[in-house]
Amino acid sequence: MLQNILKDYKVILASRSPRRQQLLRELKIDFEICADHEVDEIYPSGLLKEEIPVFLAERKAESVMPVIPEKTILITADTIVWLKGKVVHKPGNQNEARKMLYELSGSMHEVITGVCISLSDSRHSFYCSTLVWFTDLSDEEISEYVKEYNPYDKAGAYGIQEWIGYIGIEKIEGSYFNVVGLPVQRLYKELKRIMK
Repeated sequence: MLQNILKDYKVILASRSPRRQQLLRELKIDFEICADHEVDEIYPSGLLKEEIPVFLAERKAESVMPVIPEKTILITADTIVWLKGKVVHKPGNQNEARKMLYELSGSMHEVITGVCISLSDSRHSFYCSTLVWFTDLSDEEISEYVKEYNPYDKAGAYGIQEWIGYIGIEKIEGSYFNVVGLPVQRLYKELKRIMK
């Protein structure tokens, strides 16, 4: 079991996201939260779509803990929404959130999460991709969701685990938990591989 493999390690999740924190708890891993950091989500132009969240996850790791102490595992992650050849960021206000949801309505987009696992002597990064299909959303549904849920901390202005996901998402291809914010099945697999 992974818990036994990690019992001598201090595991730190550098994330303010309550969704990521909850998903990692479900893996039955003891960990601490480091949420007092802020990293600008700026990346070099020319990166492939899957390279963007990996780059940002690695930047977060360097920002939070440039030197990883012995017997410590630092986990950082970043999620992007990719639609029609570009990144759909987190909305800054109600108008931006509504605009994003109008763009997602009736179409397919890709949710890509980059994860970085940092140890004192190595770094391991990977990404997970999920395709998501939205049905056509009405003006009323979009406005009600934005007003009720304030999705300003979410890439693409929505949470799949919230009301908009229940009524709006027709199907997904790939990991559901990746869309929530952390591909826990893949993370579990990678931790087991790294810590052998």
